[in-house]
Amino acid sequence: MSWFESLILGLVQGLTEFLPVSSSAHLRLTAAFSGWKDPGAAFTAITQIGTEAAVLIYFRKDIGRIISAWTRSLTDKTLRSDPDARMGWLVIVGSIPIGVLGVTLKDQIEGPFRDLRITATMLIGMGIVLGIADRLAARDESGGKHRAPKQRKALEDLGVRDGLIYGVCQAMALIPGVSRSGATISGGLFMGYKREAAARYSFLLAIPAVLASGVFELKDATEGGHVSWGPTIFATVIAFGVGYAVIAWFMKFISTKSFMPFVYYRIALGIVIIVLVSTGALSPHAAESAG
Repeated sequence: MSWFESLILGLVQGLTEFLPVSSSAHLRLTAAFSGWKDPGAAFTAITQIGTEAAVLIYFRKDIGRIISAWTRSLTDKTLRSDPDARMGWLVIVGSIPIGVLGVTLKDQIEGPFRDLRITATMLIGMGIVLGIADRLAARDESGGKHRAPKQRKALEDLGVRDGLIYGVCQAMALIPGVSRSGATISGGLFMGYKREAAARYSFLLAIPAVLASGVFELKDATEGGHVSWGPTIFATVIAFGVGYAVIAWFMKFISTKSFMPFVYYRIALGIVIIVLVSTGALSPHAAESAG
């Protein structure tokens, strides 16, 4: 992998990780459109450490409170009803599905799931799901001619059942094209949560899964020696800086705006990929992964 490729891929990772458009799909597509080798699942997982570092810094106050309350609740039973302590447990519970499926489906994630036909299908399918979820949320928020606005749930209303459902939605993002934030936010909106609440829990829930995945891939890459460390670290740093700016913008955007622009973008991109693959202009299969 060249330094220029790592620069572009780092920018793509940072720009798309937190938007509901699938960062893994965009990394795969950027390489395919540019005629580069597929950066591979290992590169994706390692550069995601950079974007998760941005989450850790942006939500540092929330994370600090959660860790503190959760740790103290282990020995003080009276603190177990504290919202921050409960959130700590719910992040753990919600991380179980992706942990189990990530290990079980590792070979598929690194191979068949990276087929561009699957990516295109997921982009379109999850785009439609996100669009429906967004419309339901908008209807509740605005009410109607014969219906009063409906109060949607906040994070304080989150329980074990909803936490597990969020976790299952997050696990779907193991398939490129789904989008971690897109799947979890959609799940949250369908369960009746506010846009901001769904996005905030989505970002918090991603921390254990992404960091664990990154460390796991780091271990494999170190033992296998199949990663270009200089460019990969450079891309990770780029992803961190861009990712932090995107989080700040996205949290402000969703407080007043609809997800529909992302829905239209996903569907359009999926259709373009299907056309290009169908006409032979683009191979559905990844070129040999970049080292």
